[in-house]
Amino acid sequence: MARNSRKKEIMQAVEKLATKRRLYEITLDDVVKEAKIGKGTIYHYFRNKEDLFFEVSTSGFDELCELLKQEAHNNAPFTIKLYDMCSHITQFFVNRQQLLQIMQTHAVRTYRSKSSFRERWLSKRRELVNTVSDIFSEGVAKGVIRYDLSTDFLATSLLGMLRAHARDSDIFSSNSKQNSEVFVDLFLNGACKADNRLTVHCSEPFRGDK
Repeated sequence: MARNSRKKEIMQAVEKLATKRRLYEITLDDVVKEAKIGKGTIYHYFRNKEDLFFEVSTSGFDELCELLKQEAHNNAPFTIKLYDMCSHITQFFVNRQQLLQIMQTHAVRTYRSKSSFRERWLSKRRELVNTVSDIFSEGVAKGVIRYDLSTDFLATSLLGMLRAHARDSDIFSSNSKQNSEVFVDLFLNGACKADNRLTVHCSEPFRGDK
């Protein structure tokens, strides 16, 4: 069996086990049993359990980046591209609920950690934000998106909305096409009616480092 295929099977075993218990309750013996492999095989692909869990939790970033990079290179109008991007991200997380949970669980532990995993996690997350930000940059260049807003801010905000929606998908409509249209409309036109826009004035500039 090809190396990448075997590695993927081990990671899929972790994802499947996480449907039954919390991520850090899973042991390597559990993974061995689920993947039907020898324990030494795990160490052929991963240094230890922490490394395995890190690879599983960041695989979502890698898969989404690959998916969205393909989207970024199509020749569709920007609004259609934005709609398709929302559809792909929403559908990915709705279909991979357990992976989403693993990513969120590992994110909390990683942010609190002083280990090298934190920097690797942030690098993976930054790659996804950059991929979405590049699509927004196209919208700015075409005059569809406001130029006074950071495309990184827009990308992070959109990803947060879509992630929250996928996490609570049982509460909302299961019609992903309709939901993607709503997300795009909110981003391009806001939540208020066109004749009743709200203007927000901050009393003082926000300082995130305070």
